[in-house]
Amino acid sequence: MATPGQWVAGARPRTLPAAVAPVLLGTAAALLVGRADPLRAVLALLVSLALQVAVNYANDYSDGVRGTDEVRAGPVRLVGQRLAAPGAVRRAAFAAFGVAGVVGLLLVVLSGAWLMLPLGALAVLAAWRYTGGDNPYGYRGLGEVYVFVFFGLMATLGTEYTQAGSVSWFGLAGAVGVGAVASAILVANNLRDIPTDTEHGKRTLAVRLGDARTRALYVGLLAVSLLALAVMALGTPWALLALPALPLAWRGASVVRAGTTGRGLVPVLASTGLYEVAYAALALVGVAVAAALG
Repeated sequence: MATPGQWVAGARPRTLPAAVAPVLLGTAAALLVGRADPLRAVLALLVSLALQVAVNYANDYSDGVRGTDEVRAGPVRLVGQRLAAPGAVRRAAFAAFGVAGVVGLLLVVLSGAWLMLPLGALAVLAAWRYTGGDNPYGYRGLGEVYVFVFFGLMATLGTEYTQAGSVSWFGLAGAVGVGAVASAILVANNLRDIPTDTEHGKRTLAVRLGDARTRALYVGLLAVSLLALAVMALGTPWALLALPALPLAWRGASVVRAGTTGRGLVPVLASTGLYEVAYAALALVGVAVAAALG
């Protein structure tokens, strides 16, 4: 029986910045046009966090029952390490999906953004199909696409839309930026797991690209976040307050470029996640300063 601490570890807290950052940037985009709403921002954050936890438990369950998580260099795997029954982990995933659905419905009702209902349902389906079902797309090298679309574009622009009633070029640039960094987190994770994923037939993008090109992809995704920040600065130069987050990106890039493998890549997940949150939070602070100065 898994302990409470193991259940928390199974939720993979290092991935939660990928859920926080898009809400911060979406709120920044809404604030830029004078339409930010704190309550809706909090509800969007709860939805995003619940979806991230649900994805993590669903991934733990699906990989565990397939036997691809029995030997890992990374964090706790509840099913793969036989710490919890598969059914219990699946129920935890469905419970998190349920929380996301209930809070998301409340957000839609308050905002009138009814378009988000089918998009939210699609996000839940895509989350389950990531490693679940007969032909999971995470096993076909499409996991990074899912992360970019749902924890980049949809989460950021959805947050902006439920507050401002529209989306903007600033919001789109921010969505691309955080989506690229969130994808980089997954790239680093899959880079670490290339040996075991190859052994178990899990054809992630990292397995398909190979070690060297996967490392180049990680660095390239961080570079995309900088280009996105430059576009955001066209909306307000105060967005460049996000630049002090760069040392966190450099820390992860240095480890990856050094050829580090196995458990040595685990800190990269943390530094990249911190970079994503700092990038989004500082951009939000910049927009808030711009709004205060009029």
